Amino acid sequence: MKLNINSHVRDALIVVVLAAIVDGVSAGQSAATFVIQAVSLGFLAAMAWIANRLYREHHGTLYGLGTKRRTILYVAIGVAALTFTAYARLTATGPGTLAWIALIAGSAYAIYLVFRSYKQY
Repeated sequence: MKLNINSHVRDALIVVVLAAIVDGVSAGQSAATFVIQAVSLGFLAAMAWIANRLYREHHGTLYGLGTKRRTILYVAIGVAALTFTAYARLTATGPGTLAWIALIAGSAYAIYLVFRSYKQY
């Protein structure tokens, strides 16, 4: 007798069984943490690769911005990256949340100003 189970239901059951195994096994927590870390590092590597490709493709445009605008752009991107990295710590308090919003807004505004000044020429 063959069971006809919807593929979505089957996939959900597989995920539930794997989650039960990870939860039940004593080393399952550390294995799950390892997998999450590996996926996070893979995502970070992919983002670095994309940033490298974009830099290589737009190398001439970036140097056409001039030193001042290029410095503003790089600093704004760096501040945004550090601010996103510190999200959990900054949003733990009220003043930290305001600082997080101010830093992200300032970075976005600086990037906008560089883009606008580039388009004017």
